[in-house]
Amino acid sequence: MTALEQSAAIRRRDVRPIELVEHYLARIEHFDAGLGAFVTVTAERALDAARDAEEAVLAGDELPALYGVPTAIKDLNRTAGVVTTFGSAVTRRFVPPVDDHVVMRLGMAGLISLGKTNVPEFGLPCYTEPDVAPPARTPHDPSRSAGGSSGGAGAAVSAGLVAVAQGSDGAGSIRIPASVCGLVGLKTSRGRVSGGPVRADPLGLGVNGPLARTVRDAAAVLDAMAGPMPGDPWWAPPLPPGESFLSAVDRATGTLRIGRYVQPVIVDTAIDPACIAAYEHASTLLERLGHVVEDCARPFPPDLVPKFETLWAVGAAAISVPAELEDQLRPLTRWLRERGRHVTATELLEAASAAQVAAREAVVAAAGYDAVLTPTLAQPPVAVGALRDDSEPAKDFDAQKRFTPFTASYNLTGQPAISLPLFWTSDGLPIGIQLAGRPAGEAALLALAGQLEEACPWRSHTPVCW
Repeated sequence: MTALEQSAAIRRRDVRPIELVEHYLARIEHFDAGLGAFVTVTAERALDAARDAEEAVLAGDELPALYGVPTAIKDLNRTAGVVTTFGSAVTRRFVPPVDDHVVMRLGMAGLISLGKTNVPEFGLPCYTEPDVAPPARTPHDPSRSAGGSSGGAGAAVSAGLVAVAQGSDGAGSIRIPASVCGLVGLKTSRGRVSGGPVRADPLGLGVNGPLARTVRDAAAVLDAMAGPMPGDPWWAPPLPPGESFLSAVDRATGTLRIGRYVQPVIVDTAIDPACIAAYEHASTLLERLGHVVEDCARPFPPDLVPKFETLWAVGAAAISVPAELEDQLRPLTRWLRERGRHVTATELLEAASAAQVAAREAVVAAAGYDAVLTPTLAQPPVAVGALRDDSEPAKDFDAQKRFTPFTASYNLTGQPAISLPLFWTSDGLPIGIQLAGRPAGEAALLALAGQLEEACPWRSHTPVCW
């Protein structure tokens, strides 16, 4: 059952919230050892929350759309009273005193967290292989990576260990796991979901968003997540009164103009034929649905790449780590931090300014399109360890860039972007395609995604553990 189907069954009293929680806890116990989806399982807290939810159901209260549905929180997001490791040995015992705002909103919507999902150290790589937990693996082939940094969340939803999960995305960290795990992954617009109360992201690259098996589930989770908190530096405009992201999925799209490009911003990156096939399949499907699909120029210049690298390295260097614990960090983290420390304030401001100018130009260049289509990734799911190189972190970082050359650009522009599992290889591996929408245009993007899902359903593509 989808998350919305589960919630409907709870309202009909066909199933009790505690039954759902017990069901998923049993699946986690049985399957997670081979998948690395969870870092921490909060079974007792989840069972207590399920009992509370059951009382509300029996009382006949008016309930939110996903009330009583099990979920999980990414281990980069603070959870009051629950260990939040940030994927690092340095912070493996950190227990936050407060919830992140997005965690609080999901709880207010009645979703029940079963624990914390696996992440790489501080969310920096696009693979999830931390020192504090086993690697996160795609359930479609556990020899391959679940991606990152929301790799644990992707593995959990794909394997049926939770119905939906919260993720975050600073350079592709929702869309990458969605592609390799066969899921819907939505990078929300800058300011759509609050990053508060304590996360500092002056560049506005990182956002929270949903990972789900269906577009409707993703939209319903976004309804639960969306909204600012006082003091947020960015606020996306709210939907008109009476509208929701879930209702937008069923909205007629009319004929849309879709731009498409397959030239990555890293110009000498090779795109795997399977990813090209997925891109062409999506183009054909969009045309069959009556939309106008046309090639467009890549809106991002190649010289944007070193600017983004500068911003990423400075962000790594800004993470607070006691000097005496620096040697406990992973080699890639140490390399990025050292690189970031050598950036002067003038160089940082110059990189941030250049990135903002490029982002503005890209948004203007795409203004004539309702959406822009690209591959999500340049390669199919890769083997665990294939991107990682502890002996030469520079090669590790370069391999990551070539694996995911399409995603980070939309973190710079702040546009919403979604990865959809429209294509599968002959040996059963999922290949995602990416659609980027207009600024603050999640509703229209979800309507188009829902139309594609109806035309080419993917729900039957489940891994062996189903």
